[in-house]
Amino acid sequence: MKKVVLLLLSVSLFSCSSDSNSDTQSPVNEDVFLRGADMSYLPLIESEGTVFKHNGNNEDAIITLKNAGCNTIRIRLWQNPSDGHSGMAEVKTFAQRVKAAGLKVWLTVHYSDTWADPAHQTKPAAWQSLPFAALKTAVTDYTNLVMTEINPDIIQIGNETNDGMLWPEGKLSTNENQYLELVSAAGAAIRSKSTTAKIMLHHAGISGSDWYFSKVANIDYDYIGLSYYPIWHGTNLVTLQNTMNALGQLYNKKVVIAETAYPFTFDYNDYTNNIIGLPNQILPAFPATPTGQKGFLSAIKNTVTQSNYGLGFCYWGSEWVAFRGPTATNGSSWENQALWDFNNNSLPTLEVFNAN
Repeated sequence: MKKVVLLLLSVSLFSCSSDSNSDTQSPVNEDVFLRGADMSYLPLIESEGTVFKHNGNNEDAIITLKNAGCNTIRIRLWQNPSDGHSGMAEVKTFAQRVKAAGLKVWLTVHYSDTWADPAHQTKPAAWQSLPFAALKTAVTDYTNLVMTEINPDIIQIGNETNDGMLWPEGKLSTNENQYLELVSAAGAAIRSKSTTAKIMLHHAGISGSDWYFSKVANIDYDYIGLSYYPIWHGTNLVTLQNTMNALGQLYNKKVVIAETAYPFTFDYNDYTNNIIGLPNQILPAFPATPTGQKGFLSAIKNTVTQSNYGLGFCYWGSEWVAFRGPTATNGSSWENQALWDFNNNSLPTLEVFNAN
């Protein structure tokens, strides 16, 4: 997600052998329509005592999503986060839980110790002084480790890589060849470890996506990932679908809405400033109500299914409720866009995850 989330979290919210991967088999990884939810904060939120509910009863949030029809859980991975959250150990355990529930694991590898986004692609601290050849080797070795430890069904090489990753060496606009070498190194490592894992490249937004995907046209990958938030990327779903169609046709790739979200209210449930709180930040056709949130996600689903190249969608911040209480200033800037309400009850939007 965006750097603005990091700014709002001024207080940080935050191995086993490969044999363990055989304990729980992943679902067969075919090109089925993805109905995904990013649940990256769930281990942290649960560790602080928050319980999620469905129909007023306590229920594992992953099971609630599965029963609603969700088939894929997206999880971010940071290399060496300051408090361990979203690091290898936590993500591996979480991924095993997701696989045990029978859902696909979609891993977003940031190649950073913290948030990677269009404005910030900071190398891990351990890689800061590496010359480029050694940096490429580090990317290969780390990606091999990720595949061995977690074995995801879908793996995203970088997050919101509009201008590359691992700056400055991998900044696309200034070091194009080096970025392509880095992403190719990661891709080769993935292919060497798995014949079924799907590789995604991810661009935040619609504008500029044609430039980015033209630059990676010769990279070996499977899925085009696009983010779409009305507050940042416009309110025209026709433009979104046209972009999907154009990119899919030009590069012969399936296209996934890798991130999207929408408010069910403009109210707030803690003292952490929310990202969205005004009518001009959303689509006029869908008010900030539970019904409006459901209508928006249904429209996204329809936009994807009506595209010849659409392969699915993923809801971001699904679980990010106000888990630190009503007075927290380091809680959630997204609780009014979560898929659980202010009482931690699941919202009607979950019905959109059904297979029909």
